[in-house]
Amino acid sequence: MEKHNYTFDLLLSLIIILGFLSFSLCFAAEFKKSKKRELRLDGKLCYLPESEAFELGIAGLVLLFIFQIIGNLLICKECCYSKGDHQSICKPKTPFTLFIFLILSWISFGITLILVGAATSMNQSQELGEGWLDGECYIVRDGVYIGSAILVLISLASIISSAIIAIRQADKGTKQVHAQAE
Repeated sequence: MEKHNYTFDLLLSLIIILGFLSFSLCFAAEFKKSKKRELRLDGKLCYLPESEAFELGIAGLVLLFIFQIIGNLLICKECCYSKGDHQSICKPKTPFTLFIFLILSWISFGITLILVGAATSMNQSQELGEGWLDGECYIVRDGVYIGSAILVLISLASIISSAIIAIRQADKGTKQVHAQAE
């Protein structure tokens, strides 16, 4: 009789929830970002107040980071299985698709981190004469947060795919170890 892995299911559910929360926060930040009409000019100096997109972006980044780390730890745990007496066996034949999904996940994570990080810092208060960069005020372009939200979904789908491949591979490895032991 097969033993069901409830820890895997629980962690996968947590990853999905965190992923969709991160997506939602990035999506909401698009509509809360600083607008051109909020920009105040005093000669060559500019002022832009902090927007709600700053907090939404920070929260989205934190959740993205958490689900990425939990997902990768889950995948690494599933790539090795226990043989009893506390011996761990790492499978030499991990599917190539698992690595492809992991790489895709990390690439989309990195791009999202850069996009949301820069856009979020632009939504901080840009004080008179200080601005965001070189004393100038910058406003986030339309679609940056939505594009980041889509990248969050790509990262989430890649993590989930990798985790499912890893658990299937672990189940195969466990069956092979039990078959050899008998």
